[in-house]
Amino acid sequence: MPRPDHLSLTGMRVLDLSRALSGPFCTQILGDLGADVVKVEPLPDGDMIRTWGPFDRGESAYYLSGNRNKRSILVNFRSPEGLALLRRMALASDVVVENFKPGTMAAMGLDPDELRAEKPELIVASISGYGSTGPMSARAGFDQIAQGHSGFMSVTGTPETGPTRVGVAIGDMTSGMWLAIGVLSAWICRQRDGKGQSVETSLLASLVGLLSVQGQRYLSLGEVAEPSGNVHPVIAPYGVFRAQDGDMNIGAATQGMWLKLCDIIGRSDLRTDGRFLNNAGRMARREELRAIIEGELARATRAEWTERFLGAQIPAGPINTIADALNDEQVRHLELVETRPHATLGDLPQLSNPLQLDGTKGDWIRRSPPLAGADTQGILADFGLSQAETDALQRGGVVAGPSASADLRAPAA
Repeated sequence: MPRPDHLSLTGMRVLDLSRALSGPFCTQILGDLGADVVKVEPLPDGDMIRTWGPFDRGESAYYLSGNRNKRSILVNFRSPEGLALLRRMALASDVVVENFKPGTMAAMGLDPDELRAEKPELIVASISGYGSTGPMSARAGFDQIAQGHSGFMSVTGTPETGPTRVGVAIGDMTSGMWLAIGVLSAWICRQRDGKGQSVETSLLASLVGLLSVQGQRYLSLGEVAEPSGNVHPVIAPYGVFRAQDGDMNIGAATQGMWLKLCDIIGRSDLRTDGRFLNNAGRMARREELRAIIEGELARATRAEWTERFLGAQIPAGPINTIADALNDEQVRHLELVETRPHATLGDLPQLSNPLQLDGTKGDWIRRSPPLAGADTQGILADFGLSQAETDALQRGGVVAGPSASADLRAPAA
């Protein structure tokens, strides 16, 4: 279990009204750090992500990937009583996280400005597709659409494939990470002055914020980057190369590394070859150089070449499948997969939080992802509702869920 001094957000109550992946990824981070995250899911079926495959014995892998360290309550979002309950819960929380289209919260009677006027210390954190203002603010946010709109896809792929999406929902997860950073900043400010803040980002803004050197190239030089595939956009040789048994990455990022690479592959003559004397020349003849290097790499395996390159302090390594990566000895050493009991799946391995605090690895997962409504009774009690009130809400179809946490075998938070 995490050491108490690592749970820096203990005492923070987060009302998670978000769904799918961006908002839940934010609240999962907050939950990892010790916040009590109450995931509010709509009746009758819960978060839409629960219906997204693939499925492990009926449980969505998508849902499992973004909802650890949370408690779940099912609420009827379409009833006046349900919306009144959500407002009561919001005003009894420290942070409210949502990723509805702009204006939806106000339509639900949860206008962030009104909530903060009633409770000035409240932090309201929002993710949208395109921001809460501007000509595109009303558009719904979807990860791949944002990847394309932001320019992110335009530098991913090859000239032959054209633009390619990143293989995970990077817009969703990045916006969740940015929002978590914003919540932490607002929380620190609140400790100082007692006031909450509105924190906002969008899928579009989050991805534009990751354009890095490709964005700066345009801003500084007017250069519009094109898809560069599996090679570094400004350094050669740096990218993917084919060895005897498959592809590997090699990053000869400096002139010194280039000279050592020539010796390692048995081509010391390339050191003085006029075509490749400097990085500009090697970039101009990148494909020609690739063919030469791969001709030599065909003599040995990826593992053998990796050992030789690393021995000369040239970064190199295999291109693993996800199975390879999750069974890698270094990944195991870093305890990047943790196993905790789940209500229906038994022992559930999950990707862990990648942070280390004071050298501690792993041990971030206190609760497996909850079943829908698993904690309804306990949550309502924590928010000050009497058993009679809870029973009335359940009879009226305003809330639903078992009377005790379905995650019975998970350690208590």
